Amino acid sequence: MAITKVVCGIILKDHLVMICRRKSEKSLGGYWEFPGGKVEGMESYEESLLRELIEELNLKVEIKQHFFDTVHHYDKNTIELISFICETKSMATESTDHDQLEWVKVSDLLNWKLAPADIPIARALIEEKGK
Repeated sequence: MAITKVVCGIILKDHLVMICRRKSEKSLGGYWEFPGGKVEGMESYEESLLRELIEELNLKVEIKQHFFDTVHHYDKNTIELISFICETKSMATESTDHDQLEWVKVSDLLNWKLAPADIPIARALIEEKGK
């Protein structure tokens, strides 16, 4: 089975991190995730993330560093989720892919119903920044 490459942004602002809830009609509807999307064509991971965040959230970010990768096997596909620490000067208020956005404390991430692929990233983030 082919592995789908997906990028996500760990967007930090004022000691909070952004998570987004997937629309109910989408796969994994109702789950929270770090925003991002599939890598397309010959894009670099960073190019893909910048494009996805503008398309979904109309949000410009500065990518600070690569953070953590994880592979998750869902029923119908397998994804490699590649995360990057990002900063932004603006606040996203709506999304084309999500029905809700929240800025939460890093230490509270595991209190949300996160998509399974996002949980290892949340755990690593809590270990690094949530203390």
